[in-house]
Amino acid sequence: MKEHSRLCRCTNNSVSTPKRIALMAIPLHLLVLAALPTPASPPRALVVIVNPAIGVRHLSRHEARDIFLGHYRTFPSGTAALPIDLATDSTERTQFYLTLANMKSSDLNAYWAHETFTGKLSPPMPVRDAAAAVGLVATNLNAIAYVYREDITNTVHVALELTP
Repeated sequence: MKEHSRLCRCTNNSVSTPKRIALMAIPLHLLVLAALPTPASPPRALVVIVNPAIGVRHLSRHEARDIFLGHYRTFPSGTAALPIDLATDSTERTQFYLTLANMKSSDLNAYWAHETFTGKLSPPMPVRDAAAAVGLVATNLNAIAYVYREDITNTVHVALELTP
């Protein structure tokens, strides 16, 4: 008899079974939605910028990669190039080298450590942020840098747009 009353107590509830199942499904539904990956914002467009007075209208990806990785320190015209690098922890720098040279930050750091140790090459001149890079390119005829498209001003020329 006690067994029967205990069973009845469990099943005799003020909420019917279908309603109870529906109420339990709501939190489960919210948990499933919360676990789904949220769409990431698309990567912003990076541009390689030069001083307009240098006369470089366009650079290929290969030419830009060679300048920033130190293989060449001249523009295709033969004029000296001064590459400017953003801070090592910047998202622009990470995206730039992944897009241009398929190099992660750790690969790039190892590359420059080796090249500077052997005395073959030196890395681009570092600056703190995009505004500093744009300012240097605007005031230095030989400077070349990369920034997000929205960071450029009319004082620089876009020589290459890197689409992710």
